[in-house]
Amino acid sequence: MSNIVNPVNPSERYVILDVLRGIALLGICLANYPEFSLYTFQEKEVVAAMPTAEIDNIWRYFHYIFIDGKFYSLFSLLFGIGFSIIISNIEKKNQNVYTIFYRRLFILALIGFIHLLFLWAGDIILLYALVGFLLPLFRNLSNKKLLVISAILIFLPIAIDTFKVLTDYRYSLIVPVEKAIQHFSEQNGITNENFGVWLLNGKNYSDIIKFNIPGSFIRCQEFIEANRAVKVLGLFILGLYIGRNKIYAKLGDYISILKKIRFYGFLWGLPVSCFFAWNEINGHPAGVIGSSIVYALCIVPMSFAYISTICLWYVNNKDMKIFKILAAPGRMALTNYIGQSVIGIIIFYGIGFKLALSGLIYVELIAAGVFVFQVLCSKIWLNYFQFGPMEWILRMGSYGKIIKLKTKN
Repeated sequence: MSNIVNPVNPSERYVILDVLRGIALLGICLANYPEFSLYTFQEKEVVAAMPTAEIDNIWRYFHYIFIDGKFYSLFSLLFGIGFSIIISNIEKKNQNVYTIFYRRLFILALIGFIHLLFLWAGDIILLYALVGFLLPLFRNLSNKKLLVISAILIFLPIAIDTFKVLTDYRYSLIVPVEKAIQHFSEQNGITNENFGVWLLNGKNYSDIIKFNIPGSFIRCQEFIEANRAVKVLGLFILGLYIGRNKIYAKLGDYISILKKIRFYGFLWGLPVSCFFAWNEINGHPAGVIGSSIVYALCIVPMSFAYISTICLWYVNNKDMKIFKILAAPGRMALTNYIGQSVIGIIIFYGIGFKLALSGLIYVELIAAGVFVFQVLCSKIWLNYFQFGPMEWILRMGSYGKIIKLKTKN
């Protein structure tokens, strides 16, 4: 057997994982475009004056119940699964696991940093890469320990938020981040008054970079306040457990378990998500600790309910064309994730078509249209090439060699 390590051949991929990535991309686009369109940053008076205000308000509830947080959780889980596949592939060739894996994460972190600074300050790839450096610490743990640690990490933010409140935020990491936000905002003339229209009024690409510099610190602030790194690591480890046991490869053996996850996921997650939506829209009347509890109790159950529903649908209908359609963008998920930012700039910002400040329902229709466009582009691209362009770069950086991009045909 050759000990040369190569990336997974397209013919060896598991379709269900690409389908899940494709669906996650749709959800992430729907979740992110309200910010891209600047809708999220508008004052209540501006939002209320929009012609679509009434239906937008209904959609906001729908958004928080069914979309917010659920799809980044799915992506996080898939990252952990991907890690286990990479490790398995490398170990079969008796190669140094850490060299290739850490090199991959370094390239991914670089891609995330470029995305964060030069395209969109809402990037999550950099966080994924940085948290991913911790994954090898859990590689040799038993299945039971992985599940226990994963559960602890997913619910740990509740304890962290409780500690913050009880200590009156004396040990918060937010202060230096807030100072950086203030410094770079003042340096670039970004104020509370023009924040919501800065990118719409921008005339040059340099304005995007000026906005993204303080925006990147705002993103850091969001991650700290939401304890996002802890949650992501918990989901990574759970994905590691799923990948190690290759559950995705033998879904037929887990039908009864998947049905239970679907049932209890929706039974529990749906009503809590309704309360979550009410709490978010009304300014968190549940308080910091209550909001943290609600978030933990709705996001993961709903996300797992989605996953189990999709897996059961796939097990019973593998030959349906819809799976090939959804798998195409999933095969080049990194490229499409970055692509959503490029398209968002073109559609919404001042250097593009200036469609920002549209009603929320219009924004979400645009997001759905962007996903359909990416499905078509992915399908065409993969007829000629093995990987998406960003996946190709990531693989060459990981394995330290030139990898053929075009298909054998």
